[in-house]
Amino acid sequence: MAEHLDTGREGEQLACRFLEELGLEVLHRNWRHARDEVDLIARTAREIVFVEVKTRRSDRSGQPFEAVGLAKRRKLLRAAEAYLAQHPSELDVRFDVVSIVLGPSGPRIEHLPEAFFNTPDGPQ
Repeated sequence: MAEHLDTGREGEQLACRFLEELGLEVLHRNWRHARDEVDLIARTAREIVFVEVKTRRSDRSGQPFEAVGLAKRRKLLRAAEAYLAQHPSELDVRFDVVSIVLGPSGPRIEHLPEAFFNTPDGPQ
């Protein structure tokens, strides 16, 4: 398997455990709709949380969360809308990013709750 896929899978596993330790319940991993995917879908007592996980082996090329640009945000929003159409909920919605660097001294995990939000002009 390609190394970047192994890295991504390892990061998603770490992110899952990290979010569960924060008290979130992980509902789905790698949820897909058409060509869009959400790495993790979790929930709190009040929110459905759509999570993008970005994992790198080092931060030489910048922080992993910096790779979540406008195009990726739009894809996440489309996937979230599809998910909510299939799983209606009264809970609030939020979009988080979990950024992981797998350094030699162990993983460094950074959680960005409410990393972006939806506005009438698109995701910000």
